[in-house]
Amino acid sequence: MSNTARKHTALPKAQTLIEALPWLTRHRGKTVVVKFGGNAMIDEDLKAAFAQDIVFLHHAGLKPVVVHGGGPQINAALDQAGLVSEFKAGLRVTTPEAMDVVRMVLAGQVQRELVGLLNQHGPLAIGLTGEDARTMTATKHQPVINGEAIDIGRVGEITAIDTGAITALLEDGRIPVVSSIARSQDDGHVYNVNADTAAAALAAALGAETLMVLTDVEGLYEDWPNSDEVISKLTASQLEKLLPELSSGMVPKMEGCLHAVRNGVTTARVIDGRVPHSILLEIFTDEGIGTMVVPDGTDEQGEK
Repeated sequence: MSNTARKHTALPKAQTLIEALPWLTRHRGKTVVVKFGGNAMIDEDLKAAFAQDIVFLHHAGLKPVVVHGGGPQINAALDQAGLVSEFKAGLRVTTPEAMDVVRMVLAGQVQRELVGLLNQHGPLAIGLTGEDARTMTATKHQPVINGEAIDIGRVGEITAIDTGAITALLEDGRIPVVSSIARSQDDGHVYNVNADTAAAALAAALGAETLMVLTDVEGLYEDWPNSDEVISKLTASQLEKLLPELSSGMVPKMEGCLHAVRNGVTTARVIDGRVPHSILLEIFTDEGIGTMVVPDGTDEQGEK
């Protein structure tokens, strides 16, 4: 390769690295909670890229915390066990038998795989569930349909978070990987918690700089299905107005973002997990690629 050709290939790479500099400076030492889900969780290449991104954040001086669910894996395991998947109000009806499967899949399969992928890069990741060190405590969630509270079994909503174990792991330079299961404050049973909700509650409790939720869409659309323009930034109040119009799958994600920024998290972002390295693009480039939610009255200085 001639000298001139070398310079031509080197310069764009250098420019990309330099573009990351203000964001590196800004995010150093900050906690970022990432909800892992969707296609990024199933596709082997996307899984590997996700692990690289999280390790990159760690080495760039950020403190990543990963929260995961496991819908597709749970469905497959319930099928195998001959248990029917039933949904009410968009939530999985979780019998005690189904809960055993959910816990086994989340803590024993999905979490283990993620910990393994991260640890290919060093002795970094440690897996835990919301049960460990009382990280998450829940109460039974009873959704209201047509004015009536219905019983959907072992599905919980978070009532308390103890960040002690996660903070200790972060201080020790580790990457916590958290399965969204919690112990009940009422009956001692274990409950399944929506992972979007769990990630948002954890981000708020940790005083995280950023909550990032991986999805299978490009972000929040301006006027779906008439247009595929993505809203790149909106305030908490603007988001609240849009909530009633959103598709059921986006509701827990956007409610999570709203909860996070209303409770001390600086920015919450929904990003397309189908794009390899979407986390790095979102955190370290000027454009960003998803939808960012900011608290009301946020000044524009330095924001994307």
